[in-house]
Amino acid sequence: MTATDPLRPDLARELIARATQSAERRAKRLRNHLEAVQLGQHRHADHADHADTKVLRRILAEHGWPGHRLVGPEAARAAWSLALHSNDEPDFQRAATTLLERAVRDNDAWIQHWAHLYDRTLVNSGQPQEFGTQIILTATGIELCPTRAPKSLDQRRTHVGLKPITAALTMVRRRHTSDPNVCDSPTIVLAVAV
Repeated sequence: MTATDPLRPDLARELIARATQSAERRAKRLRNHLEAVQLGQHRHADHADHADTKVLRRILAEHGWPGHRLVGPEAARAAWSLALHSNDEPDFQRAATTLLERAVRDNDAWIQHWAHLYDRTLVNSGQPQEFGTQIILTATGIELCPTRAPKSLDQRRTHVGLKPITAALTMVRRRHTSDPNVCDSPTIVLAVAV
């Protein structure tokens, strides 16, 4: 085993497979959501996200945050994506945020992932986000979720390695316009709402 090989390639494969399937489901839901918004209807999410959260919960309980050393960077990103989309389980999402923050401090995870997950937990609890990573897709386009102290937002984003908010929003709007199937960007994550 080399220094870059993950300690648990079995967990890495499981996380990557689940995150890939989850992204495909989200893309399909996004297409359905766009159609429903245009028609004034509502559609419900599928329950596979709960199964993904259950698996991630087990991994977190047994290993802590599945970081780069345990599962490798790609699977660590997959774990982050699964935690990010566990919106129906806010207590779990907050616990995952805490574990991810510890992994960041141990240089075993990316701070940008923590910033996105932290913002998601704030938005899901009705609070303004800190880093401007969460947006809402409406019938009229993409809007930034409420953000604490907007004047100092770019300073906070720079501190966690994120692009200025104007550049990030331009990129996600361009991506959304050119490919409506993309719903999980490393810079901005869609929090789809009606």
